[in-house]
Amino acid sequence: MSKKLLAEFLGTFWLVFGGCGSAVLAAGFPELGIGFTGVALAFGLTVLTMAYAVGGISGGHFNPAVSVGMMVAGRFDAKDLIPYVITQVVAAIAASAVLYVIVSGKADFAGIGGFATNGYDEASPGKFGLGSALLIEVVLTFGFLIVILGSTHGRVPAGFAPIAIGLALTLIHLISIPVTNTSVNPARSTGPALFVGGVALQQLWLFWVAPIVGAALAGFVHKAVLEKD
Repeated sequence: MSKKLLAEFLGTFWLVFGGCGSAVLAAGFPELGIGFTGVALAFGLTVLTMAYAVGGISGGHFNPAVSVGMMVAGRFDAKDLIPYVITQVVAAIAASAVLYVIVSGKADFAGIGGFATNGYDEASPGKFGLGSALLIEVVLTFGFLIVILGSTHGRVPAGFAPIAIGLALTLIHLISIPVTNTSVNPARSTGPALFVGGVALQQLWLFWVAPIVGAALAGFVHKAVLEKD
């Protein structure tokens, strides 16, 4: 278990540091900023690379919602859920702390701003309301888990799952950055929110509830329908 938790820590740290770091440091950089497309690709690449690096040790969840979905689908032992979730959240906080130190070292530093937090209403990049944010996070997390459960099934060729999963996360971000800044991962939402506080923390509940609901639904559907002969 210690090796599994270390793998989850490394993978989640890489996801939050790489994905949120791309949004905070590179997305709006003058003239050469990577924009929404670059941030979406960065999140996908973090999952793809760490799924190959440590996925064989822990399963490569890096996300409490993924752990819940895998458990509901019967692919993950329920007794391991809490240790995984705690490790993922701690890793997200650690990654956010490192990113904060880097950001605060800028010569004209005047605060961390949004810090890649997720939100709705005025905290949404496109000013989308609560209903839109809730729905898109449920639907996209559902789709994400369907891709994960399907691509890691024994009936498909081995070794390609990280590619499908990484591309799926890239697609998810391309769709939903304007709506919520994209979560589909409660740990990823928690780390930055703790450093921003205020509205980011007040709205954090949605980015736990919606991804977990979407993931649990996907786990149920996959087990009850897609895995049936």
